[in-house]
Amino acid sequence: MRHGWPLAFAGGPTLLPVETTIARGATAPRMLISAARAATLKLANQREAAQSPGVPHAPVLIAGGEDFTLSDALPIADPALDLGNPLKGPFKAVSFAWPEVAAAALEFARIAGILPAFLVDAEAAGEALPVAVSDLAAYRDAGALRIVTRARLPVSACEDAEIVAFRSDADLREHVALIVGRQNGDRQPLVRLHSECLTGDILGSLKCDCGPQLDAALHAMAAEARATGGWGVLLYMRQEGRGIGLINKLRAYRLQDQGFDTVEANQRLGLPDEARDFPVAARMLELLGATIIRLLTNNPAKVRALEAAGITVSERVPHQLPENPHNARYLATKRDRSGHLLI
Repeated sequence: MRHGWPLAFAGGPTLLPVETTIARGATAPRMLISAARAATLKLANQREAAQSPGVPHAPVLIAGGEDFTLSDALPIADPALDLGNPLKGPFKAVSFAWPEVAAAALEFARIAGILPAFLVDAEAAGEALPVAVSDLAAYRDAGALRIVTRARLPVSACEDAEIVAFRSDADLREHVALIVGRQNGDRQPLVRLHSECLTGDILGSLKCDCGPQLDAALHAMAAEARATGGWGVLLYMRQEGRGIGLINKLRAYRLQDQGFDTVEANQRLGLPDEARDFPVAARMLELLGATIIRLLTNNPAKVRALEAAGITVSERVPHQLPENPHNARYLATKRDRSGHLLI
């Protein structure tokens, strides 16, 4: 998908990713998009599909009066083109007999970090590669994760720290854990799940609270290790933008500059507002021998997700930092729309 190759799904059609395709002359009678994107485009006859309760990432198949060209398809897929292309359609909803294929295609697009939009059975698309819905399970196989190496890593918060690297045969992400203090099987570790944030962790972005949260978590673990002899685990997860990828996160930032909140921006992209891989986090903890933990978070959904994956969370430890003028709305959205708690 990242290379723009068409994919021939077993039991379904051939799908050509709109954003990355190199088949500039391709045309197709139908397009596959997500329900959230259909809703933001205000496609009136898609409203029932686009408002399916709790499934904004559900697939929607649309057809127009004429076949879609790439120049037609791009403004449908990319919200950055909305202002320059305000009128789209008319389109109609088309029923289809391959819902599992359609859902898998949208999920593959999220994993690839591209916009979830496809030309369906396009002409002049080029030679298609075979793929099956069952292939998706490999990307979700947390059991394939293993520890590859570990080493001492003194950090500014704590000189007594160890970094542990994880790799999976399922995908190319390499997650790490930082163990702060001496690992002690008699004590429940203080754990923080931290999803990679290039803009916040590295560049010091003020649009989120990721960098300060990361720093504060490490210092909280170090303070506990010094005071009580306890230990902490920071899981640094390679799932930028809550799982939608760096490029799509930056696209969402651009939409936020137009006035949309975090959730609305993801929906305009046709992407989930929460797509993080908590079973992988649970597997990392299991491999570290930390199956009963105290979780440093304000997000009850993290507690539920870890417990569903077999980790016992004995305590939720609040983790909140002061807002700034640039992230006040972001934090309010996490509280009001994503269920984060205040201390």
